[in-house]
Amino acid sequence: MRIRRLSEGTVNRIAAGEVIERPASVVKELVENAIDAGATQIDVAFRGGGKSLIRVSDDGIGMGPEDLALAAERHATSKLADDDLVGIRFLGFRGEALASIGAVSRLAISSRPRGGGDAHVIAVEGGHLTPPRPAALNLGTEIDVRDLFFATPARLKFLKADRTEMVEAAEVVRRMALAHPEIGFAFVTEERRLVDVPKGEGEEARIRHILGAEFMENAVSFELEREGVRLRGHAGLPTAARANSAQQYMFVNGRSVRDKLISGAIRGAYADVLPPGRFPALVLFLDCPPDRVDVNVHPTKAEVRFRDGGLVRGLIVSAIRDALAGKRQPDTGLARQTASSFRPTMPRPFNHRGFDEEEKQAALAMNMPPASAPLPEPQVAQPDYPLGQARAQIHDNYIVAQTKDGFVLVDQHAAHERLVYERLKRERAERGIETQPLLAPEVVDLDPVDVERLAAAAEMLAKTGLTLEAFGDGAVLVREVPAALGKADVAGIVRDVADELAELGVTTSVEERINHVLATMACHNSVRSGRRLRPEEMNALLREMEATPNSGQCNHGRPTFIELKLAEIEKLFGRR
Repeated sequence: MRIRRLSEGTVNRIAAGEVIERPASVVKELVENAIDAGATQIDVAFRGGGKSLIRVSDDGIGMGPEDLALAAERHATSKLADDDLVGIRFLGFRGEALASIGAVSRLAISSRPRGGGDAHVIAVEGGHLTPPRPAALNLGTEIDVRDLFFATPARLKFLKADRTEMVEAAEVVRRMALAHPEIGFAFVTEERRLVDVPKGEGEEARIRHILGAEFMENAVSFELEREGVRLRGHAGLPTAARANSAQQYMFVNGRSVRDKLISGAIRGAYADVLPPGRFPALVLFLDCPPDRVDVNVHPTKAEVRFRDGGLVRGLIVSAIRDALAGKRQPDTGLARQTASSFRPTMPRPFNHRGFDEEEKQAALAMNMPPASAPLPEPQVAQPDYPLGQARAQIHDNYIVAQTKDGFVLVDQHAAHERLVYERLKRERAERGIETQPLLAPEVVDLDPVDVERLAAAAEMLAKTGLTLEAFGDGAVLVREVPAALGKADVAGIVRDVADELAELGVTTSVEERINHVLATMACHNSVRSGRRLRPEEMNALLREMEATPNSGQCNHGRPTFIELKLAEIEKLFGRR
């Protein structure tokens, strides 16, 4: 077959296949155009899963008939004053969206320029454009997209259920709304209004509006700037992590992105506090000069490329880690779950057997002590510690501490595990981990594959304070362990470290591997469940938690303590 030129309609439909994947893609392109037009209110109507109707109305600057005639042509745009693709300051710039949409649907664009002039409308059906004609419109632009993919019916077979497409489109608007709190957004379907936020909100108010009050209560704010790159946002607490990354919202210069570098930096920032398979909720805004980020690397502009990726990654990791390290407040969702788990029960009938008549009457009457009885001495005021003063240990594992306005329940094993881990990390960063030679080197029997794995990682393990070497085909000889571990179970540590190295694989960075090994060793040396603690030991643990970063969760991402406020306790007993 000889080479031939494709028709204009075919070219447009091919281009539409790259840009317009589903109804949500149409919503994204049209809403971005409205934002670029300076709109302060954007309304989206969505019918029939986006196949019947998508209507986007805005109060932006609008267009006259000359611009309308060009708007639906391919590669026609008002957003590039020249041919410079470096200093892009708008969300859209290629001039492909309207032409692509018009190639696969019945498109109508009505617009009235701001500051005077009449409204006009153009229609595009399957790529065929009709000239502008007068229309009735008060202000801005209104775009109707009907019968989406009627010109490419094969694409309809790949769409999901109407409700699924509706949710995807609404999520696009939610993301846009988060990035632009100064603009009002509405997303309306046949059944209900899924998004409705007013214009002129502050950033925190908009986040609370979109993601809910619970997210804000269980998130820490962060802000950092280096070399002209500014980062800000809210990072969810590790104890409020999710099963997927759907609640991660990332924006670069106001553009919603799904960027591998940013996602990897977020994983790195949470590596110490989240187990594999859990994802933090997060809202992240990154602003930088346009010439330091390339947004023209993906058909839908969902990915970007930074000139200095190392700077961006370091900025994200540092900002989020520092914010999490300074946060000790527990997850309020856990507190609510704790309070709701209590159920009022009727007391069991009092068993009077074994009491004489006088004792029985006293028990029933609950007589107060006589007035002449001495009053108890007043308690000495205790310092107002954030985690309170230890009052009891229950089930040989949980510390009950009284705070100024409630009480705290601490998992002693999980808490001490975090303390030992942070101590080891701090030692390594400051002067290197202090080691203690074993009086008699210990031989640990292992599978030959594990022996090889440990021997290959011997240099890296030495940085964690664990000095070992191969001892024949099926054993290793351990010579030194970290001094902070005290009388540790050496064999157990070595076996667990071997398992950890096998799971991490060779693609994990050395730093991450070292931290995982330190976490494994800390788990072995922490205060075990079932160990009875003296009051001074419990209080010492609480004070060290208050001074240690990330002490709100153990090395596996589980909470180390929960707090119940006095107001919540009083509600349980009907006092409020």
